[in-house]
Amino acid sequence: MRTNNRVRPTSRVISGRRTRSVWGLALAGVTAAMLTGCSMEDAQCGGGEYPVMAVGSTGGACVTNGEEPPKGYVRYPEGKVPEHVGDKWDEYWSTHTINEKGDIIKAPAE
Repeated sequence: MRTNNRVRPTSRVISGRRTRSVWGLALAGVTAAMLTGCSMEDAQCGGGEYPVMAVGSTGGACVTNGEEPPKGYVRYPEGKVPEHVGDKWDEYWSTHTINEKGDIIKAPAE
């Protein structure tokens, strides 16, 4: 009868391998996102949509590309469209809005 005198790897070694695998997968995911042009920021709307704002308030919604905004909503003025949560225009539109005449005004206090 033969016995095996080999020392078994400790759980620390196995755990280390798992940790390296997890880090490797995470790194691969980030690299893939960067190479495909994906942003790590939260987008205002999903793919195939554009953001619109509620007239007279700071509320907003997303509309499918090719469709007009619903009643009570308007497109953001050209060049002032928020693209990501917390970007320059997202911050701006949290304190401003568009009135019924299409003028940009300070948003009413909520």
